[in-house]
Amino acid sequence: MAAALGYRPDATAARLCFHLQQPSYDTDSLIGVLDQLAGFYAGHKVVLLWDGLAAHRSLRMRAFLDSQRDWLCAERLPAYAPELNPVEYLWANLKDVELANLPTTTLVEVADAAQQGIQRVCTHEDLVAGFLAHTGLTLDP
Repeated sequence: MAAALGYRPDATAARLCFHLQQPSYDTDSLIGVLDQLAGFYAGHKVVLLWDGLAAHRSLRMRAFLDSQRDWLCAERLPAYAPELNPVEYLWANLKDVELANLPTTTLVEVADAAQQGIQRVCTHEDLVAGFLAHTGLTLDP
């Protein structure tokens, strides 16, 4: 699963985008996700904060990001600092609610439960805004 939390500069109008696939993400699949994100945020400038996943740092990804500078600026979070990533709070929320003690034997059931949780979270803008607030980061220029 890949997720992106979007906020206006004043931290309002929080939006959650997510993408689900199997197998795990690589550079090509993440570029596809970013292409979808471009459509979702059409006409808006986006600052993307992400962790140190190898696919985020590849030469091909860097070339793609360079070609997207008209709308996208990618900033890397410090290593070993998940507490600065709002998406980590999304995953924690899902693990506390939909995925807590989930009696399942298949990945499909886990994905379905996670998708239900994401839909729940999407209906609560204050919850999505709270994920950013928990990081201690602000969107001030």
